[in-house]
Amino acid sequence: MADQLSYTIITPTALHKGRTGGILARLISRSGLDLITGRIFAPSAKTLAALADSLPSQERTASFLKSLPEGSHTLVLVLQGEDAVAKVAAIAGDDNSLGGRGETLRSTFGDLVEDAGRTVYFDPGVIAPATASEAETGLKLLAAVSDTEGGIQDASASFPKGTELEKTLVLIKPDNFAFPNTRPGGVIDLLTRTGLALVGFKPFHLSVSQGEAFYGPVLEFLEKKLPDGRAQWESIIAFMSGRRPSECPPEEKDLPGSQPTVALIYQGPNAVAKIREALGPTNPSQAPHGTIRKEFGSTIMINGAHASDSVENVARETGIIRLDENDFKTKIAAALS
Repeated sequence: MADQLSYTIITPTALHKGRTGGILARLISRSGLDLITGRIFAPSAKTLAALADSLPSQERTASFLKSLPEGSHTLVLVLQGEDAVAKVAAIAGDDNSLGGRGETLRSTFGDLVEDAGRTVYFDPGVIAPATASEAETGLKLLAAVSDTEGGIQDASASFPKGTELEKTLVLIKPDNFAFPNTRPGGVIDLLTRTGLALVGFKPFHLSVSQGEAFYGPVLEFLEKKLPDGRAQWESIIAFMSGRRPSECPPEEKDLPGSQPTVALIYQGPNAVAKIREALGPTNPSQAPHGTIRKEFGSTIMINGAHASDSVENVARETGIIRLDENDFKTKIAAALS
């Protein structure tokens, strides 16, 4: 069967309560599909109603979508591969699968409270299309509004009034995507304990030129410290992009690399410091238990994730990887063409 696209919507409650990591881990590891793009949305009432109408097979879910407050933050994940629609639908579950014991994402991360046959509270946690036509309709709708209703969001309203907030950048490194597994979701799970809001999400492939700019400040340090400092620097870029700068023709340096990465933006008080603490020291052997680098790292270079070390570097690094650019709609258009 030819490749298909499907998607999931992580609901505002699931996003707020830090269920994203567990959901992503199960989607990737159980489906074997590729995560090709993702974006956080603050959908309008019109978009929520249109999404509800695009899911005629799920009456309860459609009603839930129409009841959401306009502008509530949701995370959309787009997956691609053979029989993607059926695989994602089976993993996510539908309106009839909330009463299980964790067999589906809905029965694990959704909530259903009933009293005498009456629904008191319902939140599916995860929404996925059941058919190829539902998937295509929903994806085209989301792509069409991805400029105006998607991107890096602001979660200041979810913190006490007057709280001083900052944003920071995290990159989930390529080693976590070597094969379909739970590691990317595991990294997000450990970041969740910071209490920060996830307000940006973008899978991408770092180009060699972006790698040179991103790790440019490291070069001088390595050359002073190590006799093979430049070679070590090139190894870092090769790990992140798939090619060494010295082996990449100039005309190919701006092309997307071969190694998948996911960029995350977190917002909250002392966001930079909190994320750095959750990561742990650069060397995994020196990292405390419970940190990302202790659990997912193996060397100083292959250490699970990168995080900006200052507010100034957040601006520099997000600019280099062009995090503000919307490739959500272009990737969907290319895949559906």
